[in-house]
Amino acid sequence: MVKAYAYLRVSGKGQVDGDGFPRQLEAINRHAAAAGIKIARVFEEKGVSGTIDGMDRPSWVEMMALMMSGKVHTIIIEKLDRLARDLMIQEHIIADLQRRGVNLISVAEPDLCSTDPTRKLMRQIMGAIAEYDKAMIVLKLRGARQRMKARDGRCEGAKPYGSLPGEALVLARIYSMRKAGGSLSGIAAKLNADGVRPRRGTRWYPYSVSRIASR
Repeated sequence: MVKAYAYLRVSGKGQVDGDGFPRQLEAINRHAAAAGIKIARVFEEKGVSGTIDGMDRPSWVEMMALMMSGKVHTIIIEKLDRLARDLMIQEHIIADLQRRGVNLISVAEPDLCSTDPTRKLMRQIMGAIAEYDKAMIVLKLRGARQRMKARDGRCEGAKPYGSLPGEALVLARIYSMRKAGGSLSGIAAKLNADGVRPRRGTRWYPYSVSRIASR
């Protein structure tokens, strides 16, 4: 049986003792029972505005911390405005949950309004913003590398083989076998037979030995 966390929220302090929590929980339990889902724990956000970002909510933060370290990967809410009233915040939280592999179920909106034109437009805008942010990060990194190369004559990339722990002995062994007349394929075969692993992959090949031995 799939386990899920139930997330409830009321906006005002005066609503904490009202019917908001019981109504939400009843709808969630009814849906969970019909879908064969077990509610592992109920999280109540008391008196928190729907316009506040999710990470400013103590119960939401606690729930996500448990979710990231546990075996529960499903959240059930009564409806999307319990997640947030603001459309942008709703979409931000939904996208963040999707990236984390968390399944969000809304009792009132089982498809999370995926066909609503406004929501589709919002997701496209957010996707474009994410692509822009990614492109800007790439440009910043490229600029930093170019400045480093202009200043130092080289740009730090992958560290040369032999600089990481355990590689110095392997490097010395390759040089020794090569100096003794060993072929590239013979050296690769010997390293594989002895269980020596390359930095990447699972086996040594003549070309990878050649790159190291020719330095």
